[in-house]
Amino acid sequence: MKNKKTRAPAVSRDAGLGDDLTKKVADARNMLTRLGRVVVAFSGGVDSTLLLALASETLGAENVLAAVGISPSIPAGELEEARRLAETIGAELVEFASHEFDDPNFTRNPPDRCYHCKMALYAEIWGIARERGFDAVVSGANADDPGDFRPGLDAGKRMGIKNPLMDAGLTKADIRAVSRTLGLPTWDKPAMACLASRIPYDSPITPERLDRVRRAEDALHALGFAQCRVRDYETLARIEVPADLLSRAVAERGAVVSALTALGYVYVTLDLAGLRSGSMNEVLR
Repeated sequence: MKNKKTRAPAVSRDAGLGDDLTKKVADARNMLTRLGRVVVAFSGGVDSTLLLALASETLGAENVLAAVGISPSIPAGELEEARRLAETIGAELVEFASHEFDDPNFTRNPPDRCYHCKMALYAEIWGIARERGFDAVVSGANADDPGDFRPGLDAGKRMGIKNPLMDAGLTKADIRAVSRTLGLPTWDKPAMACLASRIPYDSPITPERLDRVRRAEDALHALGFAQCRVRDYETLARIEVPADLLSRAVAERGAVVSALTALGYVYVTLDLAGLRSGSMNEVLR
């Protein structure tokens, strides 16, 4: 399915950024210019949305394609938002079915699960790029990403994926600041990692399990916890919310427990360390 509607790009070169961010953004634009026509590995998240906007403005919408994979690992709401964002930015969006569930290196969920998933994803995107005559595939990886366990970065390197935001030194905080200044609606969007990141390593991943995680997090969103994670240990749910909302989660524990036990969890726990990205990686350190 392709979205062919175009509108004016959402960003402007005269955006009033500070000197440091202006230089970083200029560096990212220069990298994009050198790459030529690009396909953006797009998710609708904070990072890839800024990358798509910069690429569309810098190269022209006709030289940019957004590619998004459809998968049980990505909530349907995120796909809908990706469609809206691509239309707002004025970029053509191509959707394709990802096939990570065909790979036992993904479903058995080893620590390098993300490597195998990204290898398959980037292979699909490169196929689209070559078929459409594009020169490069770019990812929204940022300068903070190498500081965590990110096997997907290794897959990107092996597949020749370019990372203009990361190479320009743009951190997640920088990307939010630039996005806000440029008027992108994702500037304050909560981080949304793949749902497979909610499953402990070496515990099998199934579409049904991911759907239960999605419904559990949707239930917490409905209770007012906009940022949260539900880590799925089969019969046990470990909830992460920002540290300043821990007391509220305890105060509303009746509603929280009721919502999650209705989905089949037997035990519902609250992680007192609070919300943090990549908490499943802590067992690897």
